[in-house]
Amino acid sequence: MLTNPRSDRVKAVRALSRRSVRSRSGEFVAEGPQSVREALRHRPDTVRDVYVTPEAADRHPAIVDAARAAGVTVHDTAPEVLAAMVDTESPQGLVAVCRAVDRPLDEVLDGLPERALVLVLTHVRDPGNAGTVIRGADAAGADAVVVSDASVELYNPKVVRSTAGSLWHLPVSVGAPVTEILDGLRARGVALLAADGAGTTLLPEVDLDRSHAWVMGNEAWGLPEPLRAQCDEVVRVPIHGHAESLNLAMAATVCLYASAGARHPDGRSDTPVGTEAGSDVSTEVGSDAGVGGRG
Repeated sequence: MLTNPRSDRVKAVRALSRRSVRSRSGEFVAEGPQSVREALRHRPDTVRDVYVTPEAADRHPAIVDAARAAGVTVHDTAPEVLAAMVDTESPQGLVAVCRAVDRPLDEVLDGLPERALVLVLTHVRDPGNAGTVIRGADAAGADAVVVSDASVELYNPKVVRSTAGSLWHLPVSVGAPVTEILDGLRARGVALLAADGAGTTLLPEVDLDRSHAWVMGNEAWGLPEPLRAQCDEVVRVPIHGHAESLNLAMAATVCLYASAGARHPDGRSDTPVGTEAGSDVSTEVGSDAGVGGRG
C-alpha cells in the first residue's frame, strides 16, 4: 500500500499534470474507471502503471484483473495518496499512467479506408470542448481525428477526461500545421468541409456519401477566411429557432452524425448505444463556436 503522499513516486505522477513533463516523458495520466477501463481494453500496451484505492478495487474488480492480466503493475494506494497524484477535486480512485497514443500524420492518413470520415481540429483551445468533440467523433464512427499544432494539447488532463475513453478507440494524430493536414487529406482524395457560421452551403445540401473531413475551428471565432478558402465547401448548420449559434461541441456532433447517417442509412450500429453506468465525465463545454446560421 502506498501511504506517503510526498514520496518520489507520487511526485512523479503528479508532475505529469504539467505539459512540459508530459512532452519530455511521452507519458500522461488517465483518471477514473471509464478511462482506465478503455485504455486497458483497447491499448493495454500503452498502460504503464495503475493506481487504485481499496474502495475502487472493490467496486471495479474487473479493471484490476484486466490490468494484471495485461502485465501492468497495480499499486494499492491510500485515498489521500491518489488524491495527491491528480488535479481533480474528487478523484474516483483509479489512475493509470499511460504512454502517448498519437501517431504520425502520414501513418494515420495512409491508413484511412476508401470511404473515410475524418475530424480535423484547429485552433481549438478549450480542453473540455476538444475532448467532447473527440468523443463525438468516436460515437459517429469517424476513422481518424487530427489535431493541429495550434490547438490544445491532446494529453491535457481535462481533454483526456472529456474523451471518456474514446482517446483509445480511434487513430489520432497531433502537432502538424493545419495547412499540412489539409494538403495531406486532399492528396488522398478526401473532400474538405469547413464547418462555419459563414458557410454558404447548408448541412442538408452537402454530399456526405464520399470520403470527407470536417474541419472545426476555434470556439469563439470559428475558422479564419484563409482556412475556409482552402476547403472545398464551407458548411453551416441551419438554425430554425432563435438561438444565435451552436457551440463547437454541439455543431461538431450534428455534423458528424449527419456523416454517420450517410454512412449508415439504416441507422444500425454494431456498438451498443448508451454510456457506462456510474461514469462521471466532465465535458466542460466552452463558448460559442458560431457554426450555426439562419436558413
